Amino acid sequence: MYHYELHQLAVGELLHRAEEQRTVRQAVLARRAARRSARRAGRDEAEGRVGGERGRFGRAA
Repeated sequence: MYHYELHQLAVGELLHRAEEQRTVRQAVLARRAARRSARRAGRDEAEGRVGGERGRFGRAA
């Protein structure tokens, strides 16, 4: 009986770990899809604005 209980604990742990990995993968895929759709729409809200108006300030002496 003891071996069966250990086996059931191991099976439960493996199922829990597999569910966690699926959840993480879904989150990663959702984030990628959001970035991709934002890029297609012409805006990239996940990243900050880089560049912009370069001639706005004069060069240092």
